[in-house]
Amino acid sequence: MTMRAIPVSIRRIGNSQGVVIPKPILAQLGLNGEAEMTVEGGALVLRRPASAARTGWAEAAKKIAEAGGDALVMGEFGNAADKDLAW
Repeated sequence: MTMRAIPVSIRRIGNSQGVVIPKPILAQLGLNGEAEMTVEGGALVLRRPASAARTGWAEAAKKIAEAGGDALVMGEFGNAADKDLAW
């Protein structure tokens, strides 16, 4: 859906400049707190951030462990020089 252009002012914010995005637009886009910003074809584009790498891994690992699926595949093994190490 394309909406009509809304004029905005570029304002000084400390040593930077910024644009105030109206709350209804943020809500319509599902942006709250963080966004990804790119320049595409001469346009400034804001998007919802992609999910962070490894999101949900801790919970998944916990479920695997609870199900007993976290056993070592190769078993325990040492290196030939391990006997010379002092722990």
